[in-house]
Amino acid sequence: MEIIKPGINIDIVGRMKIAFVVSLSVIIISILSLLLHGGPNLGIDFAGGTLVQIKFSQETNADRIRDSLKTINLGNSVIQRFGYHDNNEFLIKTEKSSSALKGLSNRIEEALNSSYNKGDFEIRRVEVVGPKVGKDLREKGMLAMLYAVIGILIYVTWRFELRYAVGAVIALIHDVVITVGIFSLLGKEFTLPIIAALLTIIGYSLNDTIVVYDRIRENIKGIRKQSLKDIVNSSINQVLSRTVLTSVTTLLVVLALFIFGGAVIHDFAFALLVGILVGTYSSIFIASPTVLVWESISPSKEKRKK
Repeated sequence: MEIIKPGINIDIVGRMKIAFVVSLSVIIISILSLLLHGGPNLGIDFAGGTLVQIKFSQETNADRIRDSLKTINLGNSVIQRFGYHDNNEFLIKTEKSSSALKGLSNRIEEALNSSYNKGDFEIRRVEVVGPKVGKDLREKGMLAMLYAVIGILIYVTWRFELRYAVGAVIALIHDVVITVGIFSLLGKEFTLPIIAALLTIIGYSLNDTIVVYDRIRENIKGIRKQSLKDIVNSSINQVLSRTVLTSVTTLLVVLALFIFGGAVIHDFAFALLVGILVGTYSSIFIASPTVLVWESISPSKEKRKK
């Protein structure tokens, strides 16, 4: 099965400058959003605090729940609907630690009994993360991504050349920054599952990039009369059908998770949706054209001999 017919010759390299401008603009918007919001909207996993999930049997709203819980003094808390509108599930998030909220589940149940009938609600989970644990998780998550990028730089340099490795790493950083920026723009929480999604995006994007790089290397060995620009362009066109087909089939699976997977993995699936789209774009318009930019700045030995 081929979405794109063989022999197609789209001038992808010729659109390199436009792609760079678009990417740079989106990255700047993402960084500005992060700066204006004081960084990502950290969830309980990283910021520390307490999270309570409550399921109601009848329609209610956050204001009514907040009024019911005034007696237990949750401090600077956030009450928001969890999942779809007809689920009647709510999350209560507070920055207070477990020591300040001892016996929280029982206290919330007693407070809610003043406004709701017994049996009209169910406390499904109570999660507590101390500030030190949150900080530790945050640092380890960042280190995991840093080590992944360093490992990729070493691997691609060993398998190809440094210019290819730089292109791959720039594309990966591009994907991660834009995904995090979109989360910041939409006000979505940054949690441990999102770190897992970002690492998955890095792996997926790298796989696409390696496929293109392999074809470029094969064509460089087999077609010596063409310029590197023409070789890169034809190589991308040759694997374009495979790249698009792989991305579409993967997107269908992730889209199914996003729609039917439930609220627990909703943000995780959303991050993958964004990452796959951006990763496919970067492997075509960022990673490979970056090799050309590198070549123009620091020509290879073959070009210097010519």
